[in-house]
Amino acid sequence: MNPQDPLANLHPLREPPPIGWWPPAPGWWLLAALVLVLLLALVFILWRRYRANAYRRAALAQLQRLQQVHDQHGDDLQFITQTNALLKSVALVAYPRREVAASSGQQWLAFLNSKLVKAQPFPEEFVSAAYYKDTPDVSVSQLYLTAQAWIKQHKVAP
Repeated sequence: MNPQDPLANLHPLREPPPIGWWPPAPGWWLLAALVLVLLLALVFILWRRYRANAYRRAALAQLQRLQQVHDQHGDDLQFITQTNALLKSVALVAYPRREVAASSGQQWLAFLNSKLVKAQPFPEEFVSAAYYKDTPDVSVSQLYLTAQAWIKQHKVAP
């Protein structure tokens, strides 16, 4: 032993084992539970929205079928009246019956146009063709696009 070197008598330092990641601290468990609850709530909200908009998807498919029948047969009046009936059935699902069921003519046209969001309004001739069976100069392609926009974008009554 060397009296000059007192540190030579010390044992080497021992390092503690590394801290493991498992089990996590209670705060991490709470955070994981909160994230899980939020994800379940988001899935539930999205599922409800998907189911609530089922009538829109069905109406858009029906409108597409009406357009295909019109393309095959070319009967403008039939397309206009069936599109009007489709819009009425969609409105009866989305709005109170007392507000929609009895409306016709200009009142119905005003109702449809008031619920449009950023789309070209339904033309005045649409009403005369749908209710008075006139053969007006209604652009069927424009009517199809407007009806499609109305079905996709109308705001549902609270």
